[in-house]
Amino acid sequence: MGDVTSTLDPVSTPAPGELGAAERVLPPLQIGPITVDTPVVLAPMAGVTNRAFRTLCREAGASQGFDPGLYVAEMVTSRALVERNVESLRIVTFGEDENPRSAQVYGVDPATVGAAVKIIAGEDRADHVDLNFGCPVPKVTRKGGGAALPWKRQLFTDIVRAAVEAAEPHGVPVTVKMRVGIDDEHHTFLEAGRIAESLGVAAVALHGRTAAQHYSGTADWTQIARLKEAVRTIPVLGNGDIWSAEDALRMVRETGVDGVVVGRGCQGRPWLFADLASAFHGTTTRVRPGLRDVADTIYRHGELMIDYFDGDEGKGMRDLRKHMAWYLKGYVVGGEARHALAMVSTLAELRERLDALDLEQGYPGEDAEGPRGRAGSPKQPHLPYGWLDSRDLDAEFEARLREAELSVSGG
Repeated sequence: MGDVTSTLDPVSTPAPGELGAAERVLPPLQIGPITVDTPVVLAPMAGVTNRAFRTLCREAGASQGFDPGLYVAEMVTSRALVERNVESLRIVTFGEDENPRSAQVYGVDPATVGAAVKIIAGEDRADHVDLNFGCPVPKVTRKGGGAALPWKRQLFTDIVRAAVEAAEPHGVPVTVKMRVGIDDEHHTFLEAGRIAESLGVAAVALHGRTAAQHYSGTADWTQIARLKEAVRTIPVLGNGDIWSAEDALRMVRETGVDGVVVGRGCQGRPWLFADLASAFHGTTTRVRPGLRDVADTIYRHGELMIDYFDGDEGKGMRDLRKHMAWYLKGYVVGGEARHALAMVSTLAELRERLDALDLEQGYPGEDAEGPRGRAGSPKQPHLPYGWLDSRDLDAEFEARLREAELSVSGG
């Protein structure tokens, strides 16, 4: 997918002159000093949005002649970064052609988050830092982190302030990504959005689900619209259930957001960013790959993964395996072939197994679109004992929270 236009041909190419005459849907997105011409952000996803996958998405976003959007790296844990964990430093190492460079930090201790952001900004490791307050994973929320944290408003305030103050001297903007709240009885997003705005955050993004929903059900875009009404001086971005360019345009119409954040919708479909760029610039160009195009993209993804892991072919192939089911969704590929591709260990083996597929298949339509991966079901959020009893953080909770600083990033 190095040359996206030659591999993934658009199904509707504008007539000569049409491109210049097209009316863009939204103006460029302004994240502090950074201008994002296409107001689309790749959401950070653990184990997915490493440099290899970001390269595919960014190339796709630029393939129709538009400047691409913003592509965020996997979440890095603040304590692991401060301790200069090797894998954490790899996560915040970007390719020479990545511009702007965007990193996401998770943490529950203001001092540690501030120190991590100072490393990123002060050592010129990224041009933008996003703060994670949206993770619904039990290992994070059971200790008060992620989507559970904004419930403790002073702690949320202190973390955001520490990050903004650490980044500001270096001209690095800080943004906040969050969820609606813990569950339907404990919403936090409006207050958190206003606090973040008052502290100098450059933008806020809202996933229209609670932590209890995980990824089940339907994202509530009406809450995103409410946040847009409440936060008036900085951009508001919407996230949740954007499976196509048309979904993104509908979110803009229904909520008034300044841009969109795309997560699971691009898994196995980096070319979605070509569709999004075209749509936001007012054209009808869309990419609909046949299986040969998909196979070529998978192989290039494998090459990029090996490069990302410093030439370790085995590690690169193992990390690629999780993407196979997403890439092949909707295409006629037998169970035996799918299983074999999910077990590849070398690049040569990957090429052999891809070549054995019926590569003359065209785009399967709706079967290749829609939700990706497992949505799961609603879950009772795992929280520290007594967490919901008060919006304030007592000394015992404060000491316990420091344990939530996981030592492994990206999860």
